[in-house]
Amino acid sequence: MYTVLVIDDSPSMRKVIKDMINSLEDFEVVDTAGDAFEARDKIKMLEPDLVTIDINMPKMNGVVFLRNLMRLHPMPAIIISGESVRDSDIFEDGAIGFVAKPEIGETMKHFNDKIHETLLSLTFLLKKYSAKKPVPVKPISEQLKKVDLSGGLVEAKIHPDEVYDSRPALLPGGKIIGIGSSTGGVESLLKVFTKLPSGLPPIVITQHIPYGFSSSFAQRLNDHSSVVVSEVKGDTILESGHAYLAPGNMHLEITKEGSNYIGKLLDIVKISRHKPSVDLMFRSLNNSAGGGAMAIMMTGMGDDGSIGMLELFKNGAYTVAQNEESCIVFGMPAQAIKAGAVKEICHLDEIADYIMNYANNKK
Repeated sequence: MYTVLVIDDSPSMRKVIKDMINSLEDFEVVDTAGDAFEARDKIKMLEPDLVTIDINMPKMNGVVFLRNLMRLHPMPAIIISGESVRDSDIFEDGAIGFVAKPEIGETMKHFNDKIHETLLSLTFLLKKYSAKKPVPVKPISEQLKKVDLSGGLVEAKIHPDEVYDSRPALLPGGKIIGIGSSTGGVESLLKVFTKLPSGLPPIVITQHIPYGFSSSFAQRLNDHSSVVVSEVKGDTILESGHAYLAPGNMHLEITKEGSNYIGKLLDIVKISRHKPSVDLMFRSLNNSAGGGAMAIMMTGMGDDGSIGMLELFKNGAYTVAQNEESCIVFGMPAQAIKAGAVKEICHLDEIADYIMNYANNKK
């Protein structure tokens, strides 16, 4: 049984969400909170397996609370808020799911189905977390009291030019596939990888995911795919038939040594507000493979990856974005499309076919 704390300033919405979650066999809402300050005390007291967070709340908005929570007491969190927050490029940091509140005219059944779908798709992450819950050094209430509540923790965007050079490959390298994703990416990547055969060019993945969950996610992908999937631990020769996931607290860089692509980890500042950053991985793909690479932008909030993807596009790489219809959040693909960095736009269900066509020279 996974325990949940629901955080929302609306009493009626708290009840709706609580009832919907409680209707799932493996989930129980142990309490609710009307604001972030009430929530922090209940997190300390109850140690839930999961929190749901609204964005528009009094005293402290959900964006600031989520970022503070991930910094001081990281735990699985799902955003349940209005459609207007879809393009936010900060509150996604640390969240593992997003459900939009129903719009006018939308049925509550659809809202209920989305909550159930999101929770059920994340049970493997929750299982690992509930087995090994982190214990804070100090009570969470004491830690949060020391946080700058004025919004000072919101970081300025660091462009990759500031910390990672662009050195585009002059000639196309061998085939290699890069995938970037964020909110909604966990379940979307699973759908893609279940369809992929063995023998494909090496695949590298940057998924925005909290530290501590990336290893189990890589194992989950591996268990449901003919592709051998692993989390990158150190300098790694990238092999055909394998996929490599960036850990939740390190950037993944791709370099070329002789005829081999090498995956390396970089422990530097966040780029495009993320670590790992899709922009850094895509830029490194352009530096090492150039026009030989395939880059795929999948569901996610914000704009991480659009800079690196445009560089790949200009260098002749095959760039693909997931369409709005099939995205949980159409932020990252939309920004890449807006930047003019995308050659093809396709449905989630077609991404595996696009990968196989690229591998077989049919693109």
